[in-house]
Amino acid sequence: MHLKANRLKKLALSPMALLALANPAMAEEAQRWQTNMKPGVTAVGQEIYDIHMLVFWICVIAGVLVFAFMFYSLFAYRKSNGHKPATFHENTAAELTWTIVPTIILLAMAWPASKTVIKIYDTSEADLDVLITGYQWKWKYEYMLEDGENVSFFSVLRTPQSEILNDEPKGEHYLLEVDNPLVLPVNKKTRFLITANDVIHAWWVPALAVKKDAIPGFINEIATTPTQTGLYRGQCAELCGKDHGFMPIVVNVVEQEEFDSWIGEKQADAAKLAELMQQQFTLEELYDDGKKVYEKSCLACHGANGEGGVGKAIAGSPFAVGDVKNHLDVVVNGVPGTAMQAFGGQLNDIELAAVITYQRNAFGNNMGDKVQPIDVYNFKNGK
Repeated sequence: MHLKANRLKKLALSPMALLALANPAMAEEAQRWQTNMKPGVTAVGQEIYDIHMLVFWICVIAGVLVFAFMFYSLFAYRKSNGHKPATFHENTAAELTWTIVPTIILLAMAWPASKTVIKIYDTSEADLDVLITGYQWKWKYEYMLEDGENVSFFSVLRTPQSEILNDEPKGEHYLLEVDNPLVLPVNKKTRFLITANDVIHAWWVPALAVKKDAIPGFINEIATTPTQTGLYRGQCAELCGKDHGFMPIVVNVVEQEEFDSWIGEKQADAAKLAELMQQQFTLEELYDDGKKVYEKSCLACHGANGEGGVGKAIAGSPFAVGDVKNHLDVVVNGVPGTAMQAFGGQLNDIELAAVITYQRNAFGNNMGDKVQPIDVYNFKNGK
């Protein structure tokens, strides 16, 4: 990081280097290291940017005037010219001036800022409600639709481990790419209901002028109205554990027609899932699907071969080769006070049945039994 910063400083001092910014790679480098805000793609975001620039230039002008007066006084009334310090202790006019003028300046800044803050917290008359839940370390999105057929899914980091471990070059959107982005319609007001399942997170997308804490047991509200289509990226902005830097946010803003089509596809997938829930799967089908779920949700803690790591080993473990109900309890409800999360709300019943079946038959466990989705459903409902 320091090498890049030093290189950028050299570029800033070199006129020839400034011309090199016409090169796309150099332009990207400069953009990554810029220090100013961006207006974003919402009306509120533009207002925030305008207030930021207004305050910035007021501070610049005030700083220039104060330091100019100070340096002039130091130079014009220096001791070497024979000047002696004044002996007065107070000046009513001066004291009124340096009290009244800053007050007027502060009021001039506070008025537009207060109006914008009111707009930031205005969540009324929203066109769409989205419940956002933070998990260690992923986001769950649930669209609260008027027809009652809600759509929900998890959004997880998509950057491959090979890039994280430096086995391959970093991609363009390293640690800022997900498997399922949040999709929003353009020019429609969306209200976010933000909470968390485990620890405090913070949902932050600068382009949408949204940053709100996700606190377990509480629901915070904030709204946004994007005015431009496109992909906008953010991150969890609250230190939430060892993988805090691995839970990015991607928002895809699309036209209303495309959004309606996407919602229709999600609802169709949910209906298809409900049908699959009633089916019986073979051991081979559950094993193959369970392996995919394991690699996505379990491998980081339990190891590629079930050898353990952050989490306990699965190979030969008592819960994987013991009573299947105990195995279900651990996966569905988690283990309080440990790194083992409750996956009952993170995976659907088919995925839970598949991954449990896989764990009981992989890594040399070879139990030969299988768990069907209906078994998971019954367990969750105490049957």
